[in-house]
Amino acid sequence: MNALDNKISGIIFDLDGTLVSSELDFSLIKAQIGCPIQDDLLTFIDNLPSPYMREEALDIVHQHELIDAQYATLMPGVAEAIDKLKIQGVPMAIVTRNYSRAAALKLKNNPLPIQTVLTRSDAPAKPNPSALNAIATLWEIKQQYLLYVGDYLYDIQAAHNANMRACLYTPKEIPIYVDQADYY
Repeated sequence: MNALDNKISGIIFDLDGTLVSSELDFSLIKAQIGCPIQDDLLTFIDNLPSPYMREEALDIVHQHELIDAQYATLMPGVAEAIDKLKIQGVPMAIVTRNYSRAAALKLKNNPLPIQTVLTRSDAPAKPNPSALNAIATLWEIKQQYLLYVGDYLYDIQAAHNANMRACLYTPKEIPIYVDQADYY
């Protein structure tokens, strides 16, 4: 591998737990909608048997996300890191599993100079790579030159599903899936 193969030409960030804080209690949310603790919340909702049940479950999730958005703050060091990347002219975007209103509120209360934001309202939720691939297409940059930074297993999976490198942000404990990330 030559030096050009390692070049990062753009960075895509997760939002919750990566750029801004999040106190979403997924155990509580899952209990309120009847989702087994080991199941993916959004997949569970998508598989509910009726549109009414899906709408009711999503309303509960949206309420939690909007409350969480009101209290989100920038993670330590984020403002400085983003400013340095902006000065260097590195393209940046955000891909989040949040729905659009919650993401918009978090970014309104914690402004960052990142214009491109894709939510689960715009593309299938991670680990589906659609949103990441859309940004690569928008930027006209090959996926192998992009880095996706996130704090959870779905972020690593989404990056790899899009043929991008994955950087796991682990501010507290190191999770068992850390070895699946290219960087941490």
